[in-house]
Amino acid sequence: MGFPVTVKKSNGRFVAKLLGDSSVRASGVTRQKAVEGVRAVIQKRLASGELANVEIEPIGVSALAGRFKGDPTLREICEEAYRLRDAEMRE
Repeated sequence: MGFPVTVKKSNGRFVAKLLGDSSVRASGVTRQKAVEGVRAVIQKRLASGELANVEIEPIGVSALAGRFKGDPTLREICEEAYRLRDAEMRE
C-alpha cells in the first residue's frame, strides 16, 4: 500500500507530509529520515484505524487500460492502422 508524501527542505531540514493531510508530518536532517518519520506516523494511524486504504475504480480512458489485452481483433486493427499510416508516408 502506498501513500503519496511531499518532501521539502526548510531551514536546513527536510519536512515530509502526507499529501492531503498535513497533520501527518515529520522532519529530519535528511530526506530519508523525514520520510521514515512520516512512515512511522502513517503506520501508527493505520494500526489504530485512523487511516484506511480505499480503492477507486478507474473511470474514463483509464478504465480501458488492459481491457482488450490479448484480443486478436485489436491486434488486427492496430496492424491495419500501421499499414495505412506507412502507405501514406511512402506517397
